[in-house]
Amino acid sequence: MAREGLARMLSDYPAINVVGKAADAHEAKVLIEATKPDVLFLDIHMPGKTGLELLEELDELPKIIFTTAYSEYAIKSFEYPTIDYLLKPISQERLAVAVNKLLSDDTLTQQVQPPARKLELNSKIFIKDGEACHLVALNDIYYIESCKNYVRAFFANKKAFVRKNMTQIEEVLPSEIFFRASRQGIINLNHIQNIEASVGDGYEVTLTNGVVAEVSRRNAARLKEMLSF
Repeated sequence: MAREGLARMLSDYPAINVVGKAADAHEAKVLIEATKPDVLFLDIHMPGKTGLELLEELDELPKIIFTTAYSEYAIKSFEYPTIDYLLKPISQERLAVAVNKLLSDDTLTQQVQPPARKLELNSKIFIKDGEACHLVALNDIYYIESCKNYVRAFFANKKAFVRKNMTQIEEVLPSEIFFRASRQGIINLNHIQNIEASVGDGYEVTLTNGVVAEVSRRNAARLKEMLSF
């Protein structure tokens, strides 16, 4: 009843198209991977697994509006790309506030902008991290790590924050060399030193300077294909 009620309320907003509804975390994961939604309206207490446990299983996170009866998870929720946190019962007025936040969110606006130019492997990029400035050959970057609304690039014996999210970074990188290993990281295939199987049918990849990156089960087969004859 709560799901159907929320769907009816969202039908008042032409910019929002409900692409699926799920009763538990398992159904939700299947739907999310199939439809790749921009936004997830997510309860926390569900049958089987919690909403937070579901998020940890996803390689790509959409924007999230939590819809729950439990206020104690509010702080924890903002470790994810959370737009708002709605407490049940959800009123039309409070939902309107959340939808307005959603529709004005910069990262969603960027999705309708023209795609950024692709970088070449021999490109050099300028990174300004605080007071430090770096001019880095793209192929010298061996790992890129997600840090909420930022990423952190690892190169030589240095690392620097970049004010972009993983999706923005992935769009401009040459995909034949930079591989999205998981929700948390992108690896440079030229810097792989060792690959080992890990728990859950994924891989642990050791990169230049000893950084160990996880390759999720979902992406492991694609990595094997890219590195095989």
